[in-house]
Amino acid sequence: MGPNRDHSAASLESTTPSSLRDQLKALAAVWPHIWPKGNLNFKLRVIGAFLVILLGAYINVRAPFLLRDASNRLEAADPAVATLGNIALFIIGYGFLRLMSVAIPQIREFLFARVGQNAQREIALDVFRHLHALSMRFHIERRTGGLSRIIERGIRSIEFVFRFLLFNIGPMVLMLGIIAATFMGEYAMVFAVIVVLTVAAYFWFTVASTEWRLKFRRDMNAQDQAANSKAIDSLLNFETVKYFNNEAYEAERYNRSMRGYQEAAIRSNNSLALVNAGQSLIYNTGLVALLLLTAQGVLDGKMQVGDLIAVSLVMMSLQQPLNILGFAYREIKQSLVDMEKMFTLLNIPSEVEDAPDAKPLEVDGAAISFDNVRFSYSPDRPILKGISFEVKPGEKVAIVGPSGAGKSTISRILYRFYDIESGAVRIDGQDIRAVTQISLRKAIGMVPQDTVLFNDTIAYNIAYGRPGASRAEIEQAAKLAQIHDFIESLPQGYDSLVGERGLKLSGGEKQRVAIARTILKDPPILILDEATSALDSVTEGEIQKALQAVSQNRTSLVIAHRLSTIVDADRIIVLRDGLIAEQGSHEDLLKAKGEYAALWQQQHKKQ
Repeated sequence: MGPNRDHSAASLESTTPSSLRDQLKALAAVWPHIWPKGNLNFKLRVIGAFLVILLGAYINVRAPFLLRDASNRLEAADPAVATLGNIALFIIGYGFLRLMSVAIPQIREFLFARVGQNAQREIALDVFRHLHALSMRFHIERRTGGLSRIIERGIRSIEFVFRFLLFNIGPMVLMLGIIAATFMGEYAMVFAVIVVLTVAAYFWFTVASTEWRLKFRRDMNAQDQAANSKAIDSLLNFETVKYFNNEAYEAERYNRSMRGYQEAAIRSNNSLALVNAGQSLIYNTGLVALLLLTAQGVLDGKMQVGDLIAVSLVMMSLQQPLNILGFAYREIKQSLVDMEKMFTLLNIPSEVEDAPDAKPLEVDGAAISFDNVRFSYSPDRPILKGISFEVKPGEKVAIVGPSGAGKSTISRILYRFYDIESGAVRIDGQDIRAVTQISLRKAIGMVPQDTVLFNDTIAYNIAYGRPGASRAEIEQAAKLAQIHDFIESLPQGYDSLVGERGLKLSGGEKQRVAIARTILKDPPILILDEATSALDSVTEGEIQKALQAVSQNRTSLVIAHRLSTIVDADRIIVLRDGLIAEQGSHEDLLKAKGEYAALWQQQHKKQ
């Protein structure tokens, strides 16, 4: 058996804090997409963007000193110094540097946008492919709405994290160094010490308060995910809600989840207000201390009034990065949690994987054999208890039995949605575990009981059996499935939309689309999983004609509930409690007067 729920789904739904080590692993997993091996263009873009931001940090620090010099010249007693020509150069220079500080972020965006968006696309594609590679068990146990939120938040967090780490946190640290060095050169060591202590205290308070706040944010996310899952689940089951008049019940259920989110969001916002007040207190304390020192220097004659302006503007240039630091640390911390959740998906191993030496399936006749197959969905729930049977090339074999006997499980095993515990399943003598899953599933066509269609056109849904098929091939498949005339009668014909899960079509129409899709796929093996059990007698008869057409010259496995639909089968296998109770032709089984004969009599009386 594959990985259990504790390893996969439960770890995704957990609201306990993930470790810093796990978050850093998620960060490291993204880096190869930001700094791709062999892609010099992207590397140069990252380097260029960082250098541009570093230049911007230097400009932000030096620009105020031009305004300082202009102010000092205005205050100068010497008329030759305090001229508009001398002062204008400093003011124009200050204006130019301010202009550059605004232009630089746009240059950074131009350089990095392609890198960040490409990383998001590549990782989103990796996650999407991996989700399709995961087992049927995983998808059955997961809530699609909650899963989509995990992926959405994880993908959104990628560019955010690297944008702030590379272009805000890094340059802010360098900017602090530039400010400290400049203050030491221009004034005294005490100025640099105050700046460093202010930033250090600000950073410590931000980290500590963020860690305190994270529990509120996690609770808010958990409530949001639960509400979203309930909403999607309810909307996907729109018909069922209507059947039972449960609109008010669903609304109250959703309201309870949203009320929980509301309370969590209020606690999160209130805690944020406290954090912002504390950060403002630390920053302004440092600013006041520096201005008092500067004012004292002016009074002592060691400095000029322009220095008061310069110190104030330099600290103001540091204020924005510090404010972003507070926001960025909180969001980076949460984004790392979101990324770690998403990469947990990528770390879940697929329960069913190709063998290292797996080869493509070679079909020659499409004979199927089950050899003492045992299977269970969980250790305490055995489904198949050692069944053996063969289906010869071109033969039509039906499988019948009560609900829970293991009929549909046989089709899932043949498709290798699950791996068996013991025994072997072979196609033309090849163990299906020794061939590639792609080649195996390419050789099998399925017409299920509950046909699921994409919310697209009829043509798209038929062509899904063989993407890229021509319109003529699609129409030919529809004709064989006896649905072409119906499609042509629609206003938009083959371009008619089928609606969410095909709700605009009737059950019989959906089944015909599924049959046309399978005809277009043209597989050597066909599985009919109770394909007509939910249809009325008239529609069932029409669908049976289409199924007989598609079954010609194919090995067919029919899982049936209505015994009247499989009287023409070459052989009928009767399952009971995970074992084969009896098998033979329709006539032979009736003569045997066993379980099949009893089922036949029971259904015949009902009819």
